[in-house]
Amino acid sequence: MTHTVREVHRPGLKISKREEVEAVTIIETPPMVVVGVVGYVETPKGLRNFKTVFAEHISDECRRRFYKNWHKSKKKAFTKYCKKWQDKDGKRQLEKDFAAMKKYCKVIRVIVHTQMKLLPLRQKKAHVMEIQLNGGTVAEKVDWVRERLEKQVSVHNVFSQNEMIDVIGVTKGHGMKGVTSRWHTKKLPRKTHKGLRKVACIGAWHPARVGYSIARAGQKGYHHRTEINKKIYRIGHGIHVEDGKVVKNNASTHYDVTEKTITPLGGFPHYGEVNNDFLMLKGCVMGTKKRVLTLRKSLLVHTSRRSQEAIELKFIDTTSKFGHGCFQTAQEKRAFMGPQKKHLVKGKPGAQEEL
Repeated sequence: MTHTVREVHRPGLKISKREEVEAVTIIETPPMVVVGVVGYVETPKGLRNFKTVFAEHISDECRRRFYKNWHKSKKKAFTKYCKKWQDKDGKRQLEKDFAAMKKYCKVIRVIVHTQMKLLPLRQKKAHVMEIQLNGGTVAEKVDWVRERLEKQVSVHNVFSQNEMIDVIGVTKGHGMKGVTSRWHTKKLPRKTHKGLRKVACIGAWHPARVGYSIARAGQKGYHHRTEINKKIYRIGHGIHVEDGKVVKNNASTHYDVTEKTITPLGGFPHYGEVNNDFLMLKGCVMGTKKRVLTLRKSLLVHTSRRSQEAIELKFIDTTSKFGHGCFQTAQEKRAFMGPQKKHLVKGKPGAQEEL
């Protein structure tokens, strides 16, 4: 997390046209890869999987998802399936499947996977999920997927600036906890027999069972949750090369033109550097650092002034998040503090040999 400064543009409010400091969360969002398509038909019992088609080339990080132990496996996943795309009979069967999808299916979903190699994580196994396509006819959806098999889908193609989105994830786990920590019940008086972090009465004699609404000890945290209405303050581009120059000014604004990246000095604690595309959301999100999140288009129609307000950031803080940071960039720190020991060691010829 970091914080931003912006001017509020909501006519009628006292804080309108004033500067406001707000906490924001940075979510790294590398492009996802489309590796398949699933068609569903409607039945009296709901949707049923009708046809599934995978791409010809599937990367190892995606294939790892189909194994419990990749190292000990024979790594044969999809080796026979990919030959469908090469021989004549296989191509005929694939065309037949796509035609059947266009004819019978009501819902089309794409199979996509994340690119773990782009992230500063130890995990190599990609996350795989289905994402539903909306808009247009079924035939147009199938054609759209065929064009994009094995290609990347960027976050810029899905979400837009100032949009309200939903975040789905798993909360931070706290293990087994008592009623005081888990349900915030009032502690009993100091002299209570056999402990005071308890619930004194857990119900009447009859009905002769404990009701579901009584606070009890148990698991706290590590629960699946959905938070709605998170506003996108910025969709940032990762570090990239443009016209032969490395562009890394994704934390600059019209008011603060300093060339700086979104990564604070020393990196984000417990995470590292953000070098890919990212989303900046207002407020916080559930879970620990490095935990995977699902971002979803909002299911509501937003009409409030808060949701439709255009966001123009004046300043994004990039000082160190490990302690009391004072400097926005490494150049600013060096200009103020002068050359440090590590700079002098780097500058000496043959310094490594001496060490």
